[in-house]
Amino acid sequence: MNRLLTVLLIEDDAIEIMKLKRTISSLKLRHTIIETNNGVDAREILKGKHELPDIILLDLNMPKLNGIEFLTILKENQDLQHIPTIILTTSNNSKDMLECYKIGIAGYVLKPLKYEDYVAKIERVLAYWSCNELIRNK
Repeated sequence: MNRLLTVLLIEDDAIEIMKLKRTISSLKLRHTIIETNNGVDAREILKGKHELPDIILLDLNMPKLNGIEFLTILKENQDLQHIPTIILTTSNNSKDMLECYKIGIAGYVLKPLKYEDYVAKIERVLAYWSCNELIRNK
């Protein structure tokens, strides 16, 4: 059986946040989405949480603390580094992608322009992590 996920979404674009929520709703998924619009606030959420998110969906281009800076801090923290972090971005810059994989991401997903393609990608990402053994054995 697939597990319901708690997803920390770190995204500064309100339209992208609404798009993800709409996608979750249209797929009739009951995952919990915790949202924040920058890496600084995300760090605070992770510090104050007794229950950590199952996965993190992270945008790269954000104010205050960009995605790569946040990812670096996250992966240096012994208590948080195990959380699978998936980059969800419009940046197809191979330098960004390589840097993120070097730091330790679990995946890099480009946001497609067509909504139907976006829904399909998000469905696959969430389906994978909801049956992943790391998540199932928490």
